Amino acid sequence: MRRALTGLLFLAVCGGLGFLALTSPSAYRLLRGEQPGPTANRPPDPENGRTLFFAGGCTSCHATPGQDDRMRLGGGYALKSPFGTFHTPNISPHKQDGIGSWSVTDFVRAMREGVSPDGRHYYPAFPYTSYQRMTPDELSDLFAFMTTLPAVEGRAPPHELLFPFNIRQGVGLWKLAFLDGRVFQPDSTKPADVNRGAYLVEGPGHCAECHSERNFMGAIITDRRFAGGPDPEGKGVVPNITPGPKGIGGWTLEEMTTLLKTGETPNFDTVGGPMASVVHNTAQLSEADRQAMSEYILALPQRPGYTKPQ
Repeated sequence: MRRALTGLLFLAVCGGLGFLALTSPSAYRLLRGEQPGPTANRPPDPENGRTLFFAGGCTSCHATPGQDDRMRLGGGYALKSPFGTFHTPNISPHKQDGIGSWSVTDFVRAMREGVSPDGRHYYPAFPYTSYQRMTPDELSDLFAFMTTLPAVEGRAPPHELLFPFNIRQGVGLWKLAFLDGRVFQPDSTKPADVNRGAYLVEGPGHCAECHSERNFMGAIITDRRFAGGPDPEGKGVVPNITPGPKGIGGWTLEEMTTLLKTGETPNFDTVGGPMASVVHNTAQLSEADRQAMSEYILALPQRPGYTKPQ
């Protein structure tokens, strides 16, 4: 009996050590053969960073709730999900409460690998599965712009997650399954403007993160990408934005571009809810970038929309 118990204890210890090894933030990089600390290869361009900031809709989640200045990124927005409630962090350049003490390398690693400067996993409610498509140079530009914003004092409350999702270490296994680490690669068969749109939509814009159905682990289902899904906050359905009869079929390039500027739809309605905040950001982009995003969206493969279970 004692030998059996000793054996079980040994297996438990080995299993625990194996779990810690596989789920450590460094495991993701080592198993993919990536070099530590990817950094930018040129001086940052804050003006390009501004474009990426608005393409990414950073203010939608991180602007301090209840105040008019959308550039004060003190966080605190409560994002409800099937796993519990996430509270978005302060990402203003405040030295103690925000990201003001971060290095560019810290920022790049957070955005591409979902790892904090002190070595903790970020939950994928922070959409680094899309931000990983951005290069270190582009992320350096974004960071340079964000350092010009007001420093906001105060921290968001901790997340309120259900067990076992509150075990942050387990996110490491999720990353091994769903974070591929690939930077966006343009399609040589497509025009430059379509590739620009693809980059903005799939990378900084992270449009699929809201407009896709997810599996039980919270990862996007590949063949349901952009086809809509249940609102993670339980407020109905997020629409299908593929160009089929159940989505935006029949929309013209001008109509799609107009929506990204004003929020107006072809049937003389206006978008509301979280999409209104998205449009507040895309309205800050150049007309060329809005048109490029629209071209790419209108060329997506048609998919049937999400049907809410009865």
